[in-house]
Amino acid sequence: MNYSIIIYIIGWVLNLTTGLMLLPCATALIYQEKQGFAFLITMGFCLLAGVLLTFRKPGKKVFYAREGFVTVALSWIVLSIAGAMPFVISRCIPHPVDAFFEVVSGFTTTGASILLEVESLPRCMLIWRSFTHWIGGMGVLVFVLALLPLTGGYHMNLMKAESPGPSVSRILPKVQSTAKTLYEIYIFLTVMEMILLFASGLPLFDTMCMSFGTAGTGGFGILNDSCASYTAAQQGIITVFMILFGINFNVYFLIMTRKIIHAFKVEELRYYLGIIAVAITLITINISHLAGGLPNAFRQASFQVGSIITTTGFSTADFNQWPDFSKCILVLLMFLGACAGSTGGGIKVSRIMIMFKTVAKEFLLYLHPNAVKKVKMDGKAIPHEVVRSTNIFMIVYLVVFATSALLISLDNMGFTANFTAVAATINNIGPGLDVVGPAGNFSMYSSFSKIVLCFDMLAGRLELFPMLLLFYPKTWQKF
Repeated sequence: MNYSIIIYIIGWVLNLTTGLMLLPCATALIYQEKQGFAFLITMGFCLLAGVLLTFRKPGKKVFYAREGFVTVALSWIVLSIAGAMPFVISRCIPHPVDAFFEVVSGFTTTGASILLEVESLPRCMLIWRSFTHWIGGMGVLVFVLALLPLTGGYHMNLMKAESPGPSVSRILPKVQSTAKTLYEIYIFLTVMEMILLFASGLPLFDTMCMSFGTAGTGGFGILNDSCASYTAAQQGIITVFMILFGINFNVYFLIMTRKIIHAFKVEELRYYLGIIAVAITLITINISHLAGGLPNAFRQASFQVGSIITTTGFSTADFNQWPDFSKCILVLLMFLGACAGSTGGGIKVSRIMIMFKTVAKEFLLYLHPNAVKKVKMDGKAIPHEVVRSTNIFMIVYLVVFATSALLISLDNMGFTANFTAVAATINNIGPGLDVVGPAGNFSMYSSFSKIVLCFDMLAGRLELFPMLLLFYPKTWQKF
């Protein structure tokens, strides 16, 4: 285990956190909020720790998959602890576990909250909550890679450990160039949404917070009713961008390189958009009598489907009150998630496709045992390694899900609440059903349950294995 490179990268994460907190500091200065001092104290701590950890450069900068997984998992834990400090210091969220839960929810782009009254928070805290979504959406380690080139070509292990999806590949020959291109796309889409929301009449502060939350597919709103108070046009803009940020960023790279035909031939994209269209249609018909007609039903259904499948978590209606048929569709979308290589969470459309194609292959082999059939996507055979890792992912996913649901059931919140609480956190969605629905929150859970759900949020964002390997004894053994 190359501990020196792990410590070095964590140090750079702390240095980066120091710079990122300049935004809430500037916000506190503009609105003359005394809570800004909490960010200054945290920045001083992070900078001191970061400088100490990066003062000595590691002699060996290469690292393998094991170091990559451990570095990513520890970096996200350290980042979350640092991000929670301003809430505790300012007493906006005095309990450390609650503050940690809120910030983990932010960085993992989950959007689950323990706050009963969001609008009472200072603006510097509100923008920090939303900004954590934007930071975590693309991944802080991807940003570090864009700035901090590592030698030997092994740093792809860092990107693989943090990026969502069954497989991760370079869109450019160099990993550093790939990281920069991903962030260029990310920033461009974020700025475009800001421009449109501001042009629609939304105040600049609201525009920034909502754009950060949408880009990271997070879900922290700055109003108690999330997005219900916004105009139909503003809700429409947010809906479109939620869906756009749920698309694999490789598609945008193909469009950038003028390979538009190839972009729309991506099989995952077609299934993703098709599922959204079918879900919106079914829910629109099902809730039309509650929403006051088809136009309103379509608007609410579009927003909620876009929010749930991309695991953003914003809401314009209390879907906890919708018919069971519509709620069932939304719960299924919670597990489905967005595309691989996007800022969305969930199992991912590509994994679901691989599993269905694998099942279809098995059906064929039952009928024709001697047939030779390969699982294909986009006309290319899927490597056996990807199929195997998908199957293993699903097994581990079910074990973690079942264990988490069992552990938090000790709080006796009810089966629906517990089941959807785990679904909402491990899939990085935010709201569930019952007491953790759009009109509720996670404040009633015990500290133990909140820690379990924090683990689920981190595990879900990092595709399970980086977090689980921290508890695997052989990870720390010498080979």
